[in-house]
Amino acid sequence: MPADNPSVIIQGLGIYAPERNVTNDDLSQVMDTTDEWIRTRTGIGARRLAAENEHTSDLGTKAAQAALADAGASIDEIDLIIVATMSQDMLFPSTACVIQGKLGARQVTAFDITAACSGFLYALETATRLLQSGSYGKALVIGAEKMSNILDWEDRATCVLFGDGAGACVLSKSDTPDTGILECILRADGSRPELLHMPAGGTAKPASKDTIDAREHFLRMNGKEIFKVAVRDMGKVALDVLEKAGVSPEEVACFIPHQANVRIIESMAQRMQVPMDKFLINIDRYGNTSAASIPIALYEARQSGRIKPGDHVLLAAFGAGLTWGASLIKWT
Repeated sequence: MPADNPSVIIQGLGIYAPERNVTNDDLSQVMDTTDEWIRTRTGIGARRLAAENEHTSDLGTKAAQAALADAGASIDEIDLIIVATMSQDMLFPSTACVIQGKLGARQVTAFDITAACSGFLYALETATRLLQSGSYGKALVIGAEKMSNILDWEDRATCVLFGDGAGACVLSKSDTPDTGILECILRADGSRPELLHMPAGGTAKPASKDTIDAREHFLRMNGKEIFKVAVRDMGKVALDVLEKAGVSPEEVACFIPHQANVRIIESMAQRMQVPMDKFLINIDRYGNTSAASIPIALYEARQSGRIKPGDHVLLAAFGAGLTWGASLIKWT
């Protein structure tokens, strides 16, 4: 990070997990699946599902309120709100604007970032650079998803993978050099969007009776291909960001990967030659919460004592787009 840029630190963290807990055994009562089938392929044992009247903005608002309380900050101190989500309340306005209204925030900058499961890292980097520009004092970065509303519950290959939830952080500037968010690398490859996408609902294929009948308004995924590229690209970008920062894998106290599949995480660890006990894993309890995955895991890592002031923490994600990235943080 250039010397003339202030450090940007995470001042507070907060999460919100919906009350309803749905286990694999619960799903086996309503579809052709089993706990063993899901666990052996993904590592998932349960997931949280939001209530019918809970929207993505509600999940994000509750996580943001928890992060503000954790930071000891008032909503009036926030100058910037960025929400990472692929399950917006509606196509427009942005979920960030809806959350801004629910928080009672001032008329500050607010916008969404749609980078799927990599969205929180994209939002974190964007907020960091905007704070360093000098135009903003504190930022609220939120990853929020109600995936249950965009899943095809007749497709057991995808619907068992995801869950609902939200995580948020308050970012602020620090005069202490070489601390907070040290480095970030973000990447994208839009040559194969069909690997993970929602076919209809946009301008390329507007909603119609035919798209509804064909169930094209739900998430579709080529799981085998996504697995291969996720292992390759997450592992590489994680090593690349460490090299950029001049930090070795051995110096990292905790690796926090996107929680999509425990087998992806195991393959990534093997590729990086890092022991699995350095990786935070909570997919067994939450499933894949897309853009909310990393902030929820980061919160749990701090709460459980897995990360302490002075520790290096590495975040890595992969998602639709295709998008991927990694961020290195020196915890404060």
